[in-house]
Amino acid sequence: MKLRISIVLLVVALASASAATAHGKGCSNSTIKGDYAFTIHGQILTPGGPLAVDGIAKTTFDGNGNLTQVDTVAVNGFITQVWRPGTGTYTLNSDCTGTMTLMNQGDPTTLHLAIVVSQSGAVIHDVVTDPGVAVTADAERVVASDDRD
Repeated sequence: MKLRISIVLLVVALASASAATAHGKGCSNSTIKGDYAFTIHGQILTPGGPLAVDGIAKTTFDGNGNLTQVDTVAVNGFITQVWRPGTGTYTLNSDCTGTMTLMNQGDPTTLHLAIVVSQSGAVIHDVVTDPGVAVTADAERVVASDDRD
């Protein structure tokens, strides 16, 4: 039990430190502009037991609070659609915390997420805040070879 509490406190401390140092001048919606590659892990908690969730997504943020996304997600090992499109919105606060909503094609459910941006906008961490969903994701900015010049 003590180990579990220590791990939780460590995670909270790291997340807080990451948000505090994420961007020296503070964050805004324009901090996360461009393409990001997400890795998704977690569970959907159902009365019949948990369903494992794993996936990847490519999300494009426009710098003004709107996003588009394609994802491939496996639920209990089954993928229903490769590169399912989605759209959404995001708001980023000056302390580099924020929120995001996501609507995927063919899914009537809107996902709500809490986000933290770090590394001056190069990294995004998120967690789904909807009840019964224990899913997190981490992303890094996609840099094309011609963007490195």
